Amino acid sequence: MKYTFEELPQAISTLHEKVDCIKDLLLENRSQNPQRPRDDLLTIRQAAEFLSLSVPTLYTKVSRKEIPVNKRGKRLYFSIAELSEWVKLGRKKTTEEIQPGTIHSPTNGIIPPT
Repeated sequence: MKYTFEELPQAISTLHEKVDCIKDLLLENRSQNPQRPRDDLLTIRQAAEFLSLSVPTLYTKVSRKEIPVNKRGKRLYFSIAELSEWVKLGRKKTTEEIQPGTIHSPTNGIIPPT
């Protein structure tokens, strides 16, 4: 949309009003839906809920050192950021991502064809 020089003050005023409305809506949305910061710590129950696992399963993963955890005294704490990264590391490749003509070795990963 093109404006003449004379129309610029009105266009800027309208734009400013719209930006203020968007700002108010974002602030209202934030107050209605407070989100926890990405580096918050979770208890074992919260972590189990976050991962959709049972608490005993999570304790098993901790004892096998399969999952990142912080221990303070007898309490276990889990970082949301670390748990999210742990989940992402378990991502399986799609068929398109796997190059045709390669052989997968259970011990060494990918072995180029000979």
